[in-house]
Amino acid sequence: MTQHASSDLPREATDAPTPADPAQLHVTGSGAPLIFVPGLDGTGLLFYRQTRHLMHRFRIITFRLRDDAPDMATLVADLVRHLDRVVPDGAPVVMVGESFGGALAMSFAAAHPERVRELVILNSFTRITPRAKLFLALAAMRLVPWGTMQWVRRLTAWRLHSAHTHREEIDRFLLLTRGTTRDGYRNRLRILTRYDIRPALPQLRMPTLYLAADEDHLIASVQEARVMAARVPGATLRILRGHGHCAFLAPDIDLDQLLHEWASTRSDTP
Repeated sequence: MTQHASSDLPREATDAPTPADPAQLHVTGSGAPLIFVPGLDGTGLLFYRQTRHLMHRFRIITFRLRDDAPDMATLVADLVRHLDRVVPDGAPVVMVGESFGGALAMSFAAAHPERVRELVILNSFTRITPRAKLFLALAAMRLVPWGTMQWVRRLTAWRLHSAHTHREEIDRFLLLTRGTTRDGYRNRLRILTRYDIRPALPQLRMPTLYLAADEDHLIASVQEARVMAARVPGATLRILRGHGHCAFLAPDIDLDQLLHEWASTRSDTP
């Protein structure tokens, strides 16, 4: 397999896609299975910082969202296939979803609750309102030359990242999202025009942790997390103070530590 120029990236973040594995499905570490469901950029490569923290006690699964999925049900079915491939015994997994990936993770958990041991959602939402924002974004996708997107991302990094995220992490973010396609963005935005998880939230009976950054300039993460946590039985809400939308790339966010602290507060944890 070929590798990106940044050879210091962990192996799971350097393998390029091949015709045999278009989903860029990677497994690393050992222990209970944990799967990361990526956001609108569609790539599990962005979980690399948290993989380092977690791989000593979890078998971490990352993958790429398909670009041509017409609806959320298709992405849920893809997720079933990925888990069938890497967790063939059907053991329930820890599922971590970020932003759009949180929407997909909650949709999966509602459809297949027996396959989710714990659900962790970062900076996600019940739905996007007003819907007009999505249609404006879709219109902009048609007008903006796709080749300029990396410059747009760099200029708007303050809206995505925590204020204290290191410059090299932002540069790596830009590198790892180069493979995101216009069709992928457009189709995922279209999916969100029909997405509303609110009716399904009371069905989520597995232990659920909502993480919400209070300086998220992309969505109202804290407000959304409060709504979701209030509707999911026994859910926990934790606010990440001083963090932005892409909080998993910040230097002081350690998901392994957050999971330990969450477990210590739960009565269902052995």
